[in-house]
Amino acid sequence: MTATVSRLPAARVRRRFVVRGVVQGVGFRPFVYARAVELSLSGSVHNDSAGVVIEVEGAGTDVEQFARRLSGKPPPLAIIDRIETEELAPRGGSDFVIGDSELLHSGRTLTPPDIATCEDCLRELSDPSDRRYRHPFITCTNCGPRFTIITGLPYDRPATTMARFAMCAACTAEYRNPADRRFHAQPIACPDCGPRLELIVAGRASAVGEAALGLARRGLAAGLILAVKGIGGYHLACDAGNERAVSTLRERKARGDKPFAVMVRDVETVRALTRADAAEIALIASTRRPIVLVRRGEQDAVAASVAPGNPDLGMMLPYTPLHTLLFGLGDDETGPRALVMTSGNVSGEPIVFDDDDALVRLAPLADGFLRHDRAIHVPVDDSVSRIVDGAELPIRRSRGYAPLPVALPFESPAILAVGADLKNACCVGKDRYAWLSQHIGDMDDLRTLEAFSRTVPRLQELAGVQPNELAADAHPAYRSSRYAQEIRGERRLETVQHHHAHIASVMVENGWDGRTPVIGFAFDGTGYGTDGAIWGGELLIADYARFARFAHLDYVPLAGGDAAVRRPYRMALAHLHAAGVPWSAALPCVLACPEEERLVLAHQLSSGFGCVPTSSMGRLFDAISSLAGIRQVADYEAQAAIELEGRSREARNHGTYRYPVDGRGVIDSGAIIRAVADDVLAGVPAETIAGRFHAATISLIVELAVRAREELNLNTVAMSGGVFQNATLLAGACTALRQVGFSVLRHRIVPPNDGGIALGQLAVAAARSSETRGGTSCV
Repeated sequence: MTATVSRLPAARVRRRFVVRGVVQGVGFRPFVYARAVELSLSGSVHNDSAGVVIEVEGAGTDVEQFARRLSGKPPPLAIIDRIETEELAPRGGSDFVIGDSELLHSGRTLTPPDIATCEDCLRELSDPSDRRYRHPFITCTNCGPRFTIITGLPYDRPATTMARFAMCAACTAEYRNPADRRFHAQPIACPDCGPRLELIVAGRASAVGEAALGLARRGLAAGLILAVKGIGGYHLACDAGNERAVSTLRERKARGDKPFAVMVRDVETVRALTRADAAEIALIASTRRPIVLVRRGEQDAVAASVAPGNPDLGMMLPYTPLHTLLFGLGDDETGPRALVMTSGNVSGEPIVFDDDDALVRLAPLADGFLRHDRAIHVPVDDSVSRIVDGAELPIRRSRGYAPLPVALPFESPAILAVGADLKNACCVGKDRYAWLSQHIGDMDDLRTLEAFSRTVPRLQELAGVQPNELAADAHPAYRSSRYAQEIRGERRLETVQHHHAHIASVMVENGWDGRTPVIGFAFDGTGYGTDGAIWGGELLIADYARFARFAHLDYVPLAGGDAAVRRPYRMALAHLHAAGVPWSAALPCVLACPEEERLVLAHQLSSGFGCVPTSSMGRLFDAISSLAGIRQVADYEAQAAIELEGRSREARNHGTYRYPVDGRGVIDSGAIIRAVADDVLAGVPAETIAGRFHAATISLIVELAVRAREELNLNTVAMSGGVFQNATLLAGACTALRQVGFSVLRHRIVPPNDGGIALGQLAVAAARSSETRGGTSCV
């Protein structure tokens, strides 16, 4: 596209701007074009693999004005990292040209994430006079798929899965018009030239287009389960108010009691079904559209089996036009008020995104398939988040967030960090950026391992990073760590202690430069310790390169490994044994354990056979939940702890327990166990026990932080690890720490669970690499 501008008689200057950041696929070139034409500047703008390259020429005052406008108010989805400038010799000319993209072999741009349907497109979707009325794939420069359809860089239509759809004349005109909202919107399409919707039932197409949509809506209202193809993969959908449909989906998916996410039409419905506050509503309605955990409210429209025993509901709004149309527009037949929208997979496997694969793997789960022919190149799950202490706390960082980078507070060499085996996400970093992948999953499934192997090279390509160093968890049996060993070749591989990586991750995202150590609380379920034990209740004094163990929970025997995680009563019995409390039949955990298993467990604990010592705070939460009679068998990770937190919210004027801590920093969990057992035997309600335990754990954090401050003259506390997904614990600890004068670092950008640990691995590896090279890095 070329515009002719008036010639200026004054002395001219020419300047090149290279804009780096999220500047492709977000309307940046038309923004530049408009600013240049407004100021009568000649020159050009084009994408390359480093970002957006601009050359402008004109009067010096106009060029300066252009520079101010360039950075002052960019397009809404753009994120400018930096702007590099270079003075050039004037060439003359009167045109400003939008050039084709150029592929360079150096530099990088920041790939945008997938963005929820914007308000402009939603208006057109429901406007009978608009040519995209009811078009399930309406999109523009400000919304729609990005990350999931990119096949290469620079981000232009030929490097997306939309390349196979030739634009009609009307779409081509919009695409080429810099004044149009769809200028260079790569997924642009319309009913005449775009993807097609179809409904598959019994292996055959039963309807297409509008008819498919209508049949799907009626099927959901009638209680059917449909596999619905979205931006990053397939969902399994059903009426969230239909108990039979939800129970059937739960059984088919082998979901146990793990909660389902619920999608509703609008924020008014969110308010009707929950007690979401203003901050939660704002996050739910944001362009990222995560699933947001909010407190339950009115339940008559949501089946009990949507989230059994859970204190919260995971709520989200439609983020594609297809979702919006499923709920209906105008005079459409009324469909379900709320839909279960859960990942299209059997529990434990990665999300299904390929159409042929879906027909095989999802056939036993779904009664039909509502799909389209726009391919998904990068599978991406829904993100999950919550608001804690007034700020976002990510639980799963994926759609809407990935692959946006995290700024590093130090220079990093080119590093690949492979993450952990649970909630895996990998990470690459170089210079001042780290790119964390989308959520991949648990590495005990072959398909997840395959997804991980595909993600690593793709992330490297998108980030423009070719790692010459690697970082992995120190656990010798982790599959992610073995992968790093297999691919390392001659490259340096840094193994990083699990809880050190947790603390490093929260330091990075808070921009901590590492010159001063932090008082780091790492509370989770499991992590390989330097002594071969299973850690998880740790206070570390840490910078990026090293750490010291200042305090920790006392060791108790973990008998049977995963069996203790799946059956919290085993952990409760182990804690009772370690605390010297008899296994009274009046205790719920004793009653829950079959007699034969109890005899074997007693032998294991007394002899140490098949036991590993653990200091895990996550396992202590499980034990308290079981001991209080709340949860004896867990169908999903952290279920016992989640339900314990839920009961704590119901407690009033509950008082507290106390953890004694000896002079070596060993925390006596046995005192808590004995106090809880006494309360249970005395008939104290589970809600009160849960409230007292949470209060005691908050007090422990403050007490230990004060001790570290007095001994080491430190004043910054960092908290990370999966236990800090607990909103009651995290909010209470943040408030209590601030009240006694601490600065607090907590997660807002990456998850506190193992989904964020690769970022910490990368930071530790970068710090140690700097020391090895004799650098003077602040890390």
